[in-house]
Amino acid sequence: MATQIKFGTDGWRSNIAGDYTFESVKRCGQGFSNYLNSLDNKNRKVVVGYDMRFLSENFARSVSEVLVGNGFQVFLTTCATPTPVISYSVVNINAIGAVNITASHNPPTDNGFKVRNETGGAIAPEGLKLIEEFIPKKYSEVKTLAYSDAVEQGLIKLFDPAPEYISHIRELIDLDPIKNAGINILVDSMWGNGAGWFPKLLGGGKTTIDEIHNTRNPIFPEMIRPEPIPPNVDVGLQEVVKRKFDVLLINDGDADRFGLGDENGNFINQLEVFGLLAYYLLEVRKFRGPIVKTLSTTSMLLQLGEIYNVPVYETGVGFKYVAPKMVETDAIIGGEESGGFAFRGNVPERDGILAGLYILDLMVRLNKKPSELIDLLFELVGPHYYDRIDQKFTGDKQEKIEKIINSKPESIAGLKVTDFSDQDGYKFSFEDRGWLLIRFSGTEPLIRVYCETTHKDKVQAILTSGLKIAGLEK
Repeated sequence: MATQIKFGTDGWRSNIAGDYTFESVKRCGQGFSNYLNSLDNKNRKVVVGYDMRFLSENFARSVSEVLVGNGFQVFLTTCATPTPVISYSVVNINAIGAVNITASHNPPTDNGFKVRNETGGAIAPEGLKLIEEFIPKKYSEVKTLAYSDAVEQGLIKLFDPAPEYISHIRELIDLDPIKNAGINILVDSMWGNGAGWFPKLLGGGKTTIDEIHNTRNPIFPEMIRPEPIPPNVDVGLQEVVKRKFDVLLINDGDADRFGLGDENGNFINQLEVFGLLAYYLLEVRKFRGPIVKTLSTTSMLLQLGEIYNVPVYETGVGFKYVAPKMVETDAIIGGEESGGFAFRGNVPERDGILAGLYILDLMVRLNKKPSELIDLLFELVGPHYYDRIDQKFTGDKQEKIEKIINSKPESIAGLKVTDFSDQDGYKFSFEDRGWLLIRFSGTEPLIRVYCETTHKDKVQAILTSGLKIAGLEK
C-alpha cells in the first residue's frame, strides 16, 4: 500500500527510508506537476534545489525527472543551495514555482519536499491541500523522463543561482560599511546550506568572518537538530566567549531561519530579533508600511506599530499565512516565532542570510553590539520575556481542546486575561500585552505552550498554568 502523504506548513517531511523514499518523492513530484497543470498558467519553468542532507541531490534529480516527464522545463541548482536563494531564483528566472528537497531544521533522520509558488513564497493552505489531493495513490501513475535524456534534450538545465542572488542583495543593502567596520563575526551554519555565504558576501575588508559547522555532515554533530535555538547553538555561543567575537550569526539547515548570539555568549531569542529587525527598518532605514506577524510571536511589534504609526497584521502560524498577507499588504517585514523573517523588496520568503546582514547593518550604523541593541529596544518598548515548553500527551486530543476552550480563566499567574482567541491555537491575552498560547502539533501527540510577558518572574508560572489548562499538570 502506498504511503499516505500529508502536506504541512511548507510541504511534506518524513523519515528517510521509512515513508520518505524515492517512490514517495516521485509521487509528490507528480502531485505538484498535476497541481501546476491545473493552474491557468502556460509557464513551464520550475526551479529545483536541495540541501546537504543524506541523498538530497539524488532526490532532487528524481523530482526533476518527474517534472520533465510532465512537460515542464527544470532549472536544477548545481549544488546545495539556501532556500531563500532558490526562492529568489523563481522570480529571477520567471518560473511558475519551485521544489526544494529539504527538511529544514528537522532531525537528521528526516528529509522533505518544500514547494513554492511563482512569487518564490509559500503556497497558501488551499493550494497545499490541492497538491496533496493530486498526489497519485499508485506509483504506476507517475510520469518520468530519465535524467540523462532530459539533460541531453535541454529539459533539465543545471544553473548556479548565487551570482544573481548576490546582485539582488546588493540592491537591498550596502555591504561595504559592514565589510570595512572591523567587527569580528562568527557564523554557525549548522552543517547546512548557509555555509560560505557570509564570507562570500562580506569578505575582503577589515571585518573578519569565521565559520563553524560549515561542511556537509548529515548527522549534525554537536546539536540535536539544525534548529537555531538552544541547546543546538550552545557550541557557537561558547566559541564567541572563548575567541572574543562581537556577534554570532546562526542559520538553520536550509538557511531560511536566523538566530543571534551577543558578544557575551548569550542567545537573543527570535522574538527579540523580530523586534530589532522591525526597529531597524522603521527607525534606521525609515521604511514605512505594514508589519505581518504570526499570533505566536512578539507583541513588541504592536507597540512599534503604534510608535511609528504603521499597521500590524496578525496571521496563523506559518509562512503559508504570512507570505500571502505580505503580498496583499506590501508589508515591510513579516515573521514568525521560529526565526523566519521576510522583507519588502525581496521575495515573500524567510531569508536567514538577509536577516543576518540587516542585523550587522544595524550594529554598524548605530555602533552598538548586540546586547546594547537589546537595551535600546527595551528602552523603547519595555523589557519582554519569552519561553516555550513542548510536552507530549496521551489520551484524546479533542477532550483536551474542549478543556482549554471551557477553562475561561479570569487571570493567569496573577495577570488579568483580557481576550481569548482560537485562531490556529488557543491564545489568552493579558493586561500587560503579554500572552499565553497553546497549540497542538499536527504530526505527533505534542502540545506546545508559549508565552510572552513584561514580568520576568511570571514566565514559568504562565507556562505551568498553560499545561494545567490543557490538563497536563495537576
